[in-house]
Amino acid sequence: MGKDEEKKAARRKKLYIRGCVTNGLGLTILFAIAKGLDLYTYAGIALGLQYAVFFLHGMPFNSEKFYDLSGSLTHFSVVASSMYLNYDGKAHPVKLFASIVSFIWMIRLGSFLYARILKDKKDERFDHIKTVWWSFMGAWTLQADWVLIIQLPAVLLNTSELYSETLNTYQYVAMAGWVVGFLIEVLADSQKSAFRKIPENRHKYITSGLWRYSRHPNYFGEIVMHSSLGALASISGGLYFALLSPVFTWFLLLKVSGVPMLEKAGMKKWGGDPVYVNYMTNTSCIIPWFPAGDLKKEK
Repeated sequence: MGKDEEKKAARRKKLYIRGCVTNGLGLTILFAIAKGLDLYTYAGIALGLQYAVFFLHGMPFNSEKFYDLSGSLTHFSVVASSMYLNYDGKAHPVKLFASIVSFIWMIRLGSFLYARILKDKKDERFDHIKTVWWSFMGAWTLQADWVLIIQLPAVLLNTSELYSETLNTYQYVAMAGWVVGFLIEVLADSQKSAFRKIPENRHKYITSGLWRYSRHPNYFGEIVMHSSLGALASISGGLYFALLSPVFTWFLLLKVSGVPMLEKAGMKKWGGDPVYVNYMTNTSCIIPWFPAGDLKKEK
């Protein structure tokens, strides 16, 4: 066996081990949540839909084209089924609010991600792992975890008896918090989209609008949304496990797939620009705040 073949074999072995870890860990987490919170039905729906798309299209065509779309479909199915299977003839305002805003969030995110994959034709995150189907499958297993954890507030609300049908001040504040977070995310994304549409800004970075006060204002809005729903579930029925949703969101965005990946790419591209370094050094990462130093206009 030549050196090239040995390297390929070693890479495949590592990917196989990675698949064992991601699938094993993902299934363990899903089962633990299902058993601990008696959510077997919704865990089964999440995993079943993910595996159905993977085995019908993802694996046969070695394609991630429907990965994000299947995620949105799974979000919808989990929340919708929790509403339908527990409907008692009355629409509790808190349950209705949590379900509706979850639908709004998933439609917006899903349409954006699917439009991106249609435009780019592929998702570079999968280039390496999809060379081994077992490793590729791990991404779909983890997406089932992501769906169930993110939707814990809506699912737990829909499957539980709440304290009262009369809303209190804290519930209104939590509901308003979700709206504020959503508007922040929409505004931040709109500002960035408008910035990028200007031809001369194609290879530049944005430091205007909300982006002057936070390097990732859209992520701040995302965290506020999920935190508000988690708080709403906790306030309305003592459903404190719903707080796993914002904690998981915070962990993903700040430690895994959000900030670290974007800022690593940004430093690789603009790290030699002192204005960019100044922006990164003096601007809050997530929570909008006044920059510590004088920032020049976007470069």
